[in-house]
Amino acid sequence: MKKQHYLSFINDEDFLRNVEAVLSAAQSAFDHAEDKLYSNTIDPFSAVFDASRQGISLEAWLQQEKSRQIQKTMQNALGTFHQNLIGSISGWKSLPTGSLIDVVNKEKLIIAEIKNKYNTTKGNHMKNIYDDILSSLESDYKGFTGYYVEVIPHTLEPYDKPFTPSDNVTKKNREVDKRIRKIDGKSFYALASGRPNALKELYYKLPKAISSLKGTSLDYILDDGLFEELFARAYV
Repeated sequence: MKKQHYLSFINDEDFLRNVEAVLSAAQSAFDHAEDKLYSNTIDPFSAVFDASRQGISLEAWLQQEKSRQIQKTMQNALGTFHQNLIGSISGWKSLPTGSLIDVVNKEKLIIAEIKNKYNTTKGNHMKNIYDDILSSLESDYKGFTGYYVEVIPHTLEPYDKPFTPSDNVTKKNREVDKRIRKIDGKSFYALASGRPNALKELYYKLPKAISSLKGTSLDYILDDGLFEELFARAYV
């Protein structure tokens, strides 16, 4: 078996390909940031108030807006990144865009919908995710457990609990169903890979992978005290 240089639970080719996809998405967003910024009408009143609040120039405010839009693109790319990485673990499969769910493991009898961050999905759309998981469990995946995964969780404490989102129309929560659960990213990566610290291993290998793809050293990131702190602020 070919030796893995990055992660023991995902082969190097899949890992690097998915890291490169995020880098490409970020670069494309940067290259087109100027055009995208002006494709929608800018609120000049907001610009003046916000720039005044921060004590910065309007030009600096425009740069912030560009960065914000690039970050939004990154968040979308990272959702796909995690879906495809999970789908690259042995026994798992990432499903095509447009499917009701994102990943499936027929050996573990698990399906999942994966979001990059707890606030990626807003309000009433949560119940749509519940309904999609339920529909899948009652059709193609009978006997499975369905997970709604928040890779970046809302709290430091891990969770694996019933998923009962609210319906803004009826003002009622979806019923508790032991087959439908909500789980944080660290716990789900552990479940998917069989390695308790799989997500942390992934995080710590990212600079090495990015460095390899870009041909530049990222030791300055690894040596930065915030590198460890940022992960610790998201997960126990």
